[in-house]
Amino acid sequence: MEHYKVHIINNNTYTEADSRTTLMELSKEFAGDKSERILLAKVDNVERDLNYIIEGDCSVEFLDVSSEFGNRTYQRSCAFIMLAAVARILGNDKAVWVEHTINNNYFCHIDKTHITEKLLNDIKKEMQNIVRQNYSIEKLNIPVSEAMEIFDKYGLEHRKKALKYVKSLNVTVYKMNNYYDYLYGTMVPQTGYIRTFDLHIHSDGFVLQFESRKEEGVINEYKAYPKLTQIFAEYTNWSRILEVSSAGALNDIICHGRLKEIILISEALQEKKIANIADEIFRQGKRIVLIAGPSSSGKTTFSNRLGIQLKVLGLSPCIISLDDYYKNRVEIPVGEDGRQDFECLESLQVERFNDDILRLLKGEAVETPLYDFITGKTKSKGKLIKMDTNSILIIEGIHGINENLTHRIPKDKKFKVYISALTQLNIDEHSRISTTDTRLLRRIVRDNNFRGFSAKNTIDMWNKVLDGENKNIFPYQEQADAMFNSALIYELGVLKTYAEPLLFNIEPSESGYTEAKRLLNFLNSFLNIPADSIPPNSLMREFIGGSCFNV
Repeated sequence: MEHYKVHIINNNTYTEADSRTTLMELSKEFAGDKSERILLAKVDNVERDLNYIIEGDCSVEFLDVSSEFGNRTYQRSCAFIMLAAVARILGNDKAVWVEHTINNNYFCHIDKTHITEKLLNDIKKEMQNIVRQNYSIEKLNIPVSEAMEIFDKYGLEHRKKALKYVKSLNVTVYKMNNYYDYLYGTMVPQTGYIRTFDLHIHSDGFVLQFESRKEEGVINEYKAYPKLTQIFAEYTNWSRILEVSSAGALNDIICHGRLKEIILISEALQEKKIANIADEIFRQGKRIVLIAGPSSSGKTTFSNRLGIQLKVLGLSPCIISLDDYYKNRVEIPVGEDGRQDFECLESLQVERFNDDILRLLKGEAVETPLYDFITGKTKSKGKLIKMDTNSILIIEGIHGINENLTHRIPKDKKFKVYISALTQLNIDEHSRISTTDTRLLRRIVRDNNFRGFSAKNTIDMWNKVLDGENKNIFPYQEQADAMFNSALIYELGVLKTYAEPLLFNIEPSESGYTEAKRLLNFLNSFLNIPADSIPPNSLMREFIGGSCFNV
């Protein structure tokens, strides 16, 4: 029997393991009574479930729900238990769709099923029973043909479509007490690891609530977000119009030669939505449009396209970027981590901004600032702007819909637009596509194309970006007068072409490697889409290049 030296990164200690030792056994040695808080591990920077057997000298980092990868494993495993519970109660002929997130919880709906409190209570009780039984969750590697038969039994048409495009002869499937499923990632080894969850009726479905990353045993709060829910419903309808609800369905369209049609319809639907927003701004007689959204949501291209639609209505738009109102770099406040926080509202010259906008509304000529990101200072000469009776200001930046930014400007002058890439596509019925992942891939491609950043650079800073969004953008999204979804049904096939070489360039020893492998596995679900059919005014051009707006 072989014996191996294992470095436990969490407490910087060393231990020995033999060739039969699993990560679960090692976690019990490391964490004792708290071992069930450990959900998975990184072994030499590679994500592994706890059933993994140590194969040689290695470094191990154990992860719990407070970590990004641990949180994903918890959510995935909890959804697996929920899906098994629904199958037990309603049978295999009811398709359950696991869709977008709401306040870090999953929105789900069951086809042709009215959700009642009694039904949700029955599902929750069955989930609790599955947890009490502490069933093993077994990872199987089986032939694609066998997996097809299993998912045919469960009526998972889109899962079968996805399997059609798998390149290997075998696929991974998880088994739990005669229930089979696969949710594209690591799972906990036993159902008893998942103890904290709840269900709540929402819209035409329900929300599966998870344990908080920050507080042990506390469930993420249920929040309704009515405007955001309406946008998701609208774009679900778009998916039906396009007949594309999953990655497999999109791949079918590519193989059947209908890609150009889907691109044109997708772009036309977005243009129609932008035109509708412009019509509403014109109808209300607004003078200022404030546009906000998270990183890589396509704010710049949207601003330009909205400006064109406003010109069609006879208005003369002037575009202002909030980035130009940054304070000099030495004046930027320091955040909790001791580093300068460029994403907080206090990093902007808020009072100067209000002064400039009020003067512009009075018809005065104003020299607005221009910021030099190389020197970290406001340039000596700015941009001269003067509004006439047909002028309208378009102001773009992450704080646009925060009322504290424009606290001196009358509300009747302002129209606020929230924009984000709210992905309406699933991999299949049970496997959602994260809006955050779509934006991260956009940013990886854009940062490499236009800012000279590697994929590793972008991945390393991404959590900091997300923290800023959680503080400065998402709390204000429901204050928007209009919401715009910048996600395009076909975009992941395009981004794959650009992102894959960048992700493959990250070495196993580097900090972004685990995330790069996860993204590469995710992109395997999509066929490549060439960029030559994408219009020059498309939001996609902001990230891959070739935009007619020179963004």
